[in-house]
Amino acid sequence: MELEQMGKLAKEASRSLVKLSQPVKNACLLAVARNLVENTDAILTANRKDLENGKANNMPASLLDRLRLTEERIEGIAEGVRQVAALEDPIGEVLSMKERPNGLLIGKKKVPLGVIGIIYESRPNVTVDAFSLCFKTSNAVILRGGSDAIYSNIAFVDIIKQSLEENHVTPDAVFLLTDTSRETATKLMQLNDYIDVLIPRGGAGLIRSVVQNATVPVIETGTGNCHVFIDQTADVDMAVAIVKNAKLQRLGVCNACESLVIHKEIADQVIPKLLTMLKENGCEVRGDSVVKSFDDSVVTATEDDYATEYLDKIISAKVVENLDEAIAHINRNSTGHSETIVTKDYDNAQRFLNEVDSAAVYVNASTRFTDGFEFGFGAEIGISTQKLHARGPMGLEALTTTKYIIYGNGQVRP
Repeated sequence: MELEQMGKLAKEASRSLVKLSQPVKNACLLAVARNLVENTDAILTANRKDLENGKANNMPASLLDRLRLTEERIEGIAEGVRQVAALEDPIGEVLSMKERPNGLLIGKKKVPLGVIGIIYESRPNVTVDAFSLCFKTSNAVILRGGSDAIYSNIAFVDIIKQSLEENHVTPDAVFLLTDTSRETATKLMQLNDYIDVLIPRGGAGLIRSVVQNATVPVIETGTGNCHVFIDQTADVDMAVAIVKNAKLQRLGVCNACESLVIHKEIADQVIPKLLTMLKENGCEVRGDSVVKSFDDSVVTATEDDYATEYLDKIISAKVVENLDEAIAHINRNSTGHSETIVTKDYDNAQRFLNEVDSAAVYVNASTRFTDGFEFGFGAEIGISTQKLHARGPMGLEALTTTKYIIYGNGQVRP
């Protein structure tokens, strides 16, 4: 199908979706969740084709992990859909209503964005997450996944369309671009007549390409150079456990820790334990001269290292004089995603929360929690690192806009 025709059908679908009641939308979502589980074997067969292609193309292990589906992951994707179905539908909520001196009642209510275009890379779960959130908010969606996940994405979208048809809802609520060429992606970015907003989800190169080429309004979901700062009062065992989880639990995700910042007063206590843990897990450390002094295996860090999202078993480490230097270092090198401080000092924790300019800022917890599922959103469309129109994990609320509704009884403007 031509992209222009796809956009036209999606726009028409979006106008019908706004008429759907919450029970109907929930029934469709629950059907999607059920059919995903029932078709697990077919999904895994499709996913194996993507994995085989990835291996043939020498895809890094961390990206293969992002691409890989298992029975457990499919059940997790289905559970995310169920959670979205269980959430309150924001569409139609009246946010305010005030009477003007002339008797007009002027209110504001939440409405869908319309047609959302989503460009993403090798995580096929995004296909289902994006659909479920867009559909719950009565938005149609055009998906453009990467070529590395094309078979998995086709399998998911076929199941979604089948589920919609089972419930007598237009399958044009979701489209997948099977042409994954750069030219088609650029056309999607410029489909202003039909797409209301574009959301890129992936690495720095993808996001930069979308921002530079799109004429459709864009919500950036950023890369994740996330930091853990170990303050001078930190519990050392807690700090090591948080770093292990934030860095190593899953490498190829945007909320993984890529950079360590360590207060000089705790360096002697925590660095040896951190290096031992990281070496045992095969993680390369790129550090400054202080970190290097503890172990010859530490690679000398460059300034670029401190600003890099590795998505691999590599982490940068820097020792700082004080909290001020830590905050300055993080704000200079961060991508604005997620940062955490490990500390027992309440004042330092509050300063960190107030002064670090990122979408999610933690005290004594892993950055891996920056996730729509963990935040109770059921799923997420992405994690916005910009400040307009949304920031942080983007759930249902981020996929709505508002319009004014005005009630009168014959008023005319003098």
